[in-house]
Amino acid sequence: MIGPAIVTMGIHVSPPAPARANFTATRRLLPHVGVWLPPPMLPLPRTTVLCPKTLLAATNAKQQLTPPDAAEKEVSKKYYFVVANAKFMLDDEEHFQEQLFERRRHYQDLGIERDFWLVIEPKFLDKFPNITRRLARPAVALVSTNGPWITFMKLRLDRVRAESYEADTLEEALASNSAILEFEKPEKWVAPYPKYESGWWEPFLPSGPF
Repeated sequence: MIGPAIVTMGIHVSPPAPARANFTATRRLLPHVGVWLPPPMLPLPRTTVLCPKTLLAATNAKQQLTPPDAAEKEVSKKYYFVVANAKFMLDDEEHFQEQLFERRRHYQDLGIERDFWLVIEPKFLDKFPNITRRLARPAVALVSTNGPWITFMKLRLDRVRAESYEADTLEEALASNSAILEFEKPEKWVAPYPKYESGWWEPFLPSGPF
């Protein structure tokens, strides 16, 4: 509240200005100082956390919506093979017989699941005209899901062709055409050990007692 004016000797004297006036005057004397304001905060993306039940329900729904054909493609396996005519593979090449017997014994001793088979006149050869064009028939293929081992067998046997293919089921992968294998016994056998009997390969067929 401003007090009454004081009159002294005819001179009008005003009372002191209020504190607000002093503050205004002082502010005018100060240099201009800019005020920094932070940039506006952008909204963060929302993160949705699903509980285990929700995740399970979403997974089941996705599986139900997946077409049967797509589901079958997801479980398809790759198979590797070496192939040659049956006479060479089963009757002439003794190293081949030894390799198979040793591998079977190794699998049996360690309880390893079987992953190789002999297939007589395999149907999958129709996919490889470049091989069948120069292949004497009937043919026999050694098939396995173990690619490095098939590569080793290719180097070990030498006169064979190697390739690979995919199949959705084991039955499809090992499907074969009917063929009768008969090999003549040699008139003279000079090796210091007896020759393998015909039919030694039967345990290695898909239906054989491995």
